[in-house]
This record gives sequence, structure tokens and C-alpha cells, in this order.
Amino acid sequence: MSPEAAGFEAASEVIGEAGMSAAETPTRWTPWRLWPLLLIAAAMTLFFALDLQRYVSLSMIQARHQEWQAYVQAHFALALGIFFVGYIGIIALSIPISTWVTLGGALFFGAAVIIPTVVCAATIGATLTFFAARTSIGDLLERRAGPWFVRLEKGFQRDQWSYMFFLRVTPIFPFFVVNLVPAFLGVSPTCFIVATFFGVMPVTAVFALTGASISDALEAGSAITIANILSPKIIAALIGLGTLAITPVVYRYIRHKRA
Repeated sequence: MSPEAAGFEAASEVIGEAGMSAAETPTRWTPWRLWPLLLIAAAMTLFFALDLQRYVSLSMIQARHQEWQAYVQAHFALALGIFFVGYIGIIALSIPISTWVTLGGALFFGAAVIIPTVVCAATIGATLTFFAARTSIGDLLERRAGPWFVRLEKGFQRDQWSYMFFLRVTPIFPFFVVNLVPAFLGVSPTCFIVATFFGVMPVTAVFALTGASISDALEAGSAITIANILSPKIIAALIGLGTLAITPVVYRYIRHKRA
């Protein structure tokens, strides 16, 4: 081998080793990485501090029903685009008004349009929150967590598909909590996105179909509450779907105990 070739080979080995070392070295965590979570916290604080929820309620929909309906009819595509982007923002910032927005959207656009629109927008917004939490503090938790958290993380990851579908389908936990916790427990992005997309469909369909049929109730001044919409039968059906999703976990647990 010539001196030039030998020198080139040695340099290549040094560069390769340096590259491997750089790739294996974890990125240093800094407090600046918390800004996405701080933005979410600030948005939620302002929302409640300024009492903005009064602008997104059934009474507001009832008061502006005719005006908003006329605007949607005149500018359907633009109105739907505004709704779609706004819904992404509501979910990404964890502002707890998505239920009423879904009801209103179905009233003005119809259930057939709103169901796919809300499912897509909710999935995008939830994914943004998921990655914000994962990059902000997920790495730090993974490095500094104690043995109990590591065991919890491994158990959740082992059955992440079942857990994610269960959490999405059953209306037990707040939506923003289900966006954050999986990020801390190391759920894969693919699992999170797919489970969110399909998992929110049943609940979205319930609210959208209800929203599309409340025009008569609005005109009559009838009261519509979440309790009216989520009747015991509907809750039982959603819990049944969630139970199907988590059945493999229960079966594996029972089998392990008997072994």
C-alpha cells in the first residue's frame, strides 16, 4: 500500500470514529427546551384568566347561529379552512373547548364534513403536542428517572398499541393528558399517530352527529349538556371499545400470573 493510501485510510478511520462518537453522544438538555410546554401552559392560563370559554358555549352558538350559518354558506371553503386550522391550534395548545367546537362545526358544516375534518385536525394538533413534550422534557425524564419509572415505561411500551387505543377511545382522561403522558413514556410516534387517528373517530362521530341535529333544540331554547350527549348507553359502548383494545394486555397478565 502506498504512503498516500495508508494515510487516507488512517484519516478515514479517525473521521469515522469521531462521527460515531458524536452520534452516540446524547444531546445536552437545556431549560430552553421547555419553551413549547411553557407556551401551552401560558395559553391555558390566559384562556381561563380572560374567561374566554364564554365565547365558546352553546349560548354563544345559539346567539350567533343565523349569522355564522350565513357566513358558512357564503364562504364554505374559507370557513372550513379557518375551522381546520383553528382546531389544530386548540388541540396543540390544550385549550379545553374541542367538544363545543366539534358540536358547532357539525351544526354549520354537517357531520359528514366535520367528522374527517376534526379527526385529521385533532391528530395533527395532538402530534404537535406529543413532539413538544417529547423534545422538551421526555429525554430528561428518560435519563434521570428512577427504576420505578423505567419499569413503567417499559411496560407501557410493550403494550403501547393497546394502551393508546384504550386511552383514546374511552372518554375517561382529558384529551391533552393523553397527548402528554405517552410522550413521557416513550411511545413511538407511529403508534401515537395511528392510535390517535382511529381512536378519536368514535367520540368525534358521537359529538358530530349530535351537533348536526341540534338546530331544532337551539331554536327552541332547549338545554344541551355533555351529560345529555354522553348518555349511559354511549359511554358503555365507548368503554366496550376500549375494553376490546386492552384485552390483549389483560390476557397476557393473567397468563403470566398462571405460569
